[in-house]
Amino acid sequence: MKQLMIVLFCMTLLSSCGGPGQQMRTGAVHKTLTIALSDQTLKSEYTAKLQGRQYVEIRPQVGGIITEIRINEGDAVRKGQTLFVIDQVPYKAALETAVANVESAASKVATARLTADSKEELFRENVVSEFDLQTARNNLAEAEAALAQAKAQETNARNNLSYTEVKSPADGVTSMIPYRVGSLVSSSITEPLVTVSADDQIYAYFSMAENQILSLIQQYGSLQKALEQMPEVELMLSNGTPYTHTGKIDAISGTVDETTGAVSLRATFPNPERLLRNGASATVVVPSFRSNCIVIPQAATYDLQNRVFVYKVVDGKAQSAPVEVFRLNNGKEYVVESGLEPGDVIIAEGAGLVREGAVINSQPITE
Repeated sequence: MKQLMIVLFCMTLLSSCGGPGQQMRTGAVHKTLTIALSDQTLKSEYTAKLQGRQYVEIRPQVGGIITEIRINEGDAVRKGQTLFVIDQVPYKAALETAVANVESAASKVATARLTADSKEELFRENVVSEFDLQTARNNLAEAEAALAQAKAQETNARNNLSYTEVKSPADGVTSMIPYRVGSLVSSSITEPLVTVSADDQIYAYFSMAENQILSLIQQYGSLQKALEQMPEVELMLSNGTPYTHTGKIDAISGTVDETTGAVSLRATFPNPERLLRNGASATVVVPSFRSNCIVIPQAATYDLQNRVFVYKVVDGKAQSAPVEVFRLNNGKEYVVESGLEPGDVIIAEGAGLVREGAVINSQPITE
């Protein structure tokens, strides 16, 4: 019985010792990927701020009390439509005064002209002196100047009266209204009466890093060619759903923000359903098309001293290899520009946990 227990103990010991040794001989199991050429579209996402094609802050040009508000908040308005009316009584009175001043000045001109004509006749007959004649001429000129001034004041009064009807300068949609009937407003108010956003087209403003803009210039040849040839972009709404219409990048800033090192871009999207609103946030999705390229998952790479490496599987063992990747990426994949060839086999996941020369038991996957 004692000998039987010793035999069983030895068998257990040999079994426990043999397991790890066998596992080390077979090697760890890793998912691997065989490199092949393919056409690929990489999509990069950028946070964007939306703004209407035309965004106007409506402010009064004259001061007074609001007597009428002819719109509701959020209304669609047309160019030239009256939005607010400011108390017109003092401006009508000013216009009437200006009109009366013009009539008075016109009468004075007529009187001065009669006097000057009379002096001309009397001077030719040597009845009055040249001094009297010149004085009459000066009086006429003064009267005509006063008439011109009165007419200018009348024009100004008419303009001021017209400004009491605050009109929309563009088609669009109104914002909320911070003022009510009875509010005293003037041209110096800090908050506008209302804003009007022309939202038939929406501008999406976003930023790219300087090195990404340089990559675009190198890819297309120039900034102008990049604008002309860049593919249409997509828009992801703030609730995570894609916008049904695609847009086009039509403007790139000529300067780099010194604080952030970023370059501002603008993409224009149609907005026929008026789904997009001025001031909203969204995500611009920029595709980058590459043909006959090598694409690998970012999980297959690791960084070392600002360089990107992968592990090739050579003769069943891991062998590190540096690769050059295209600067634009979608956060999940890299386009490899050099360092790999079709037919190479690489470790597809967890490259950062692998050690040089490790024995690899491959589990092939498709990309």
